[in-house]
Amino acid sequence: MSTRSLTSRVLWITSVWIAIALTVIALVISHLYRQGTEASFTDLLRAQLYNVINSVSVGKDGKLEGRPELGDLRFVQPETGWYWTVTPLGDFKAPPIRSISLGQGNVPVESQEKRPFNSRYERFYRTNDSFGNAVEVAETEVLLDNEGHAARFRVIGNHKEIEHEIDAFDRQVFLVFLLFGLGSLAVNALAVLFGLRPLDAVRRRLEDIRSGKSESLTGVFPREIAPLVSEVNALIDNNRRIVDRARTQVGNLAHSLKTPIAVLYNEARRLDEGPRQLVSAQVATMQTQVQSYLDRARIAAQSATVLARTEPAPVIERLMRVMRRLHPDLRFDVEDGAGTGHLLAMEQQDLEEVVGNLLDNAAKFAGSAVRVVVEPSIREDDPGRRSWLSITVEDDGAGLDEAEIDEALKRGRRLDESKPGTGLGLSIVSEIVAEYQGALKLRRGNNGGLEAMLVLPQVDRTT
Repeated sequence: MSTRSLTSRVLWITSVWIAIALTVIALVISHLYRQGTEASFTDLLRAQLYNVINSVSVGKDGKLEGRPELGDLRFVQPETGWYWTVTPLGDFKAPPIRSISLGQGNVPVESQEKRPFNSRYERFYRTNDSFGNAVEVAETEVLLDNEGHAARFRVIGNHKEIEHEIDAFDRQVFLVFLLFGLGSLAVNALAVLFGLRPLDAVRRRLEDIRSGKSESLTGVFPREIAPLVSEVNALIDNNRRIVDRARTQVGNLAHSLKTPIAVLYNEARRLDEGPRQLVSAQVATMQTQVQSYLDRARIAAQSATVLARTEPAPVIERLMRVMRRLHPDLRFDVEDGAGTGHLLAMEQQDLEEVVGNLLDNAAKFAGSAVRVVVEPSIREDDPGRRSWLSITVEDDGAGLDEAEIDEALKRGRRLDESKPGTGLGLSIVSEIVAEYQGALKLRRGNNGGLEAMLVLPQVDRTT
């Protein structure tokens, strides 16, 4: 979905927020769990340390005696990373004692400069034993009797075990949050799509209005967009009234001019040859323009309904037969790539007007042939919204360059005064096509002549 879509914007923002929020929460939970686990591990080592202290004393022979029972098999299994040691200090030369699990191994002692004792005369530090285990050491020094015998007591625990425990917890937490996050994204997407469905309904209703299937936005809409629907309907009604009033005024003006023009035309016949030709030509131009405005008023009235439907193939074939009789020296070919079953959303007489004008113009300037191609088309400014049909009329004459094409579309401009006409043909075609939201494109064809392409709105027979 594009960033211009309201749905994609909401989904993107909420998805990013959910991902960030769940990730941060998971990291915080993992950190808190690590802190709690490590604190519990330290408390366990401290408790075991005082158990060892309470179990060891100086015997009558001046040696250390006692065998602490810590209730944990790891202290009697070799190389587990769980040990205890008691080492005499100073002038106390008794042999040290240690747990069975340490055997002949060793756990280095951290210097007091690097790791001093705390206020309780305890210190905790991490190191590696001689077997490669990452261990944590709880250590203190205790005076054992009144004779000044002191010893260093240490309880060592395998820190790798709690790392495994924390890693397992982290995996479970992130898995749970991942599943929860995916579920939240799915629910969020459904909520957004469901919540925005009324806007999609409004869009479809507007398309119905544009295509002539409806005259206003109808249906039941949520309270939040109901005012928008009311305002759009009011705008449509106001625009319709303005268009109807303008159309009526144009039609009335054109009708009021028809009678004076007819009188001028009849009176012109009584004039001398020179003035008669000049006045008749100008009256004919006025009559053509008045008829053009009348046609535009009629087209504007009919294009707003769903009644204007014309099959192009019979109209084009009928016009081609007429052109072949009028220009027997030219070849007229038709290539219908659209097939049958296609209808144009325009009146038959308007289709005859625009295609007839293009055929007549092509026949005037063609060298030997005129070709008509009918095929489905698209509009770059309306991708995928409506169906379009293109009708291309091409001749093999001299053609026009870009500047001449722009000039040819201007009302009343004739590029070749030697050819009959009023210079209104292409202008009228362009105006009629524009009334049906179509397009007229002129360019140089493959044969060197002018290629005029009509792009007209297409509807299905079921519409």
